[in-house]
Amino acid sequence: MSAFGPYVHSIDPIIMSIRGIHLWWYGLSYSLGFLNILLFLRRKRSQLGFSMQRVYDLTLFVTAGVLVGGRFIEVAFYEWPFYREHLHLIPAYWLGGMATHGLLLGAVTAILLFCWKYRKPFLIVTDTLAVPGAFILGVGRIGNFIDGQIVGSLTNVWWAVQFPDAGGFRHPVVLYDGLKNLLLIPLLLYISKRRPPHGTITGLFLFLYASLRMFVDFFREYPTTLLGLATGQSLNMLMAVLGLFLLGWCSRKREEDKGSAPYEKPVPIGERTSSDRLVWRGIVFASLVVFSLTLPSDWTQDVPARYGRRHPGLHYSVLYPRIDTAPKEKRQTNQAGGLPNQAMQATSQ
Repeated sequence: MSAFGPYVHSIDPIIMSIRGIHLWWYGLSYSLGFLNILLFLRRKRSQLGFSMQRVYDLTLFVTAGVLVGGRFIEVAFYEWPFYREHLHLIPAYWLGGMATHGLLLGAVTAILLFCWKYRKPFLIVTDTLAVPGAFILGVGRIGNFIDGQIVGSLTNVWWAVQFPDAGGFRHPVVLYDGLKNLLLIPLLLYISKRRPPHGTITGLFLFLYASLRMFVDFFREYPTTLLGLATGQSLNMLMAVLGLFLLGWCSRKREEDKGSAPYEKPVPIGERTSSDRLVWRGIVFASLVVFSLTLPSDWTQDVPARYGRRHPGLHYSVLYPRIDTAPKEKRQTNQAGGLPNQAMQATSQ
């Protein structure tokens, strides 16, 4: 194999283990994304008219929304055949199971709740969070790659990758998607500097993320369908249409909506934050950041069986039980044909 030939994936996905709890590179991508949201909002708080308390509040809303939304869509749309038989494992984030479209849905829902509670303009907030949103989606895909998940179709291109649990060399589709997400950042920053009508950045992010992902996902194989299409592609289409609608609506807004600065009045003295309120918010946020490190994968896994070859010494425990995530019918087919369930999952994703 030449230096620029196909790559055999053998990266250890675990950063370290502490008293039987494993910390993962995939989970680190979430932690870095949440920290980036906090730092980005701190830089933009004067434009938003936010106190530091509101910065932490919005960060906590979005962080919780991402974690809940990602889990909900994964369980309900992608892995329900497994979870309907194992309802007690739905809260077991440390076994894996997060859906990208769920991250976006959860984040949007959380922003809506935040804006309703604190009477903040929704589109201004979503415009501000589009850049850190693209960042977390980009680094998340790098985490997916390190984990060895989300494989593409078979190919003979020189940059093909042989993933740990999928036969043959395949498109590293997860890296395609991650690069696409990260390249959105300079474009969104450039357009935001031109002071477009509120909502334009949000619409552009939704449209470009989804429409470009539709192209990327042609190199990917999905295990489930929605509306007769691959589940992810159906959600991509819905997001792209929503983004186009928002862009069209923004283009019809009055000219005086453009270039308003600052976005809101400066923070009133009454909204300034006492240090004790910031402390407990900081503790809660730090706890969620640390908890995110325990996320191993976008797909629910039998952790010792899935990762034992790349990280020797993994053992079954109360936290990491022996599980079989294949649906019953596929499980029976695999047992009859001798195909390992973990390999089947890696191929079908």
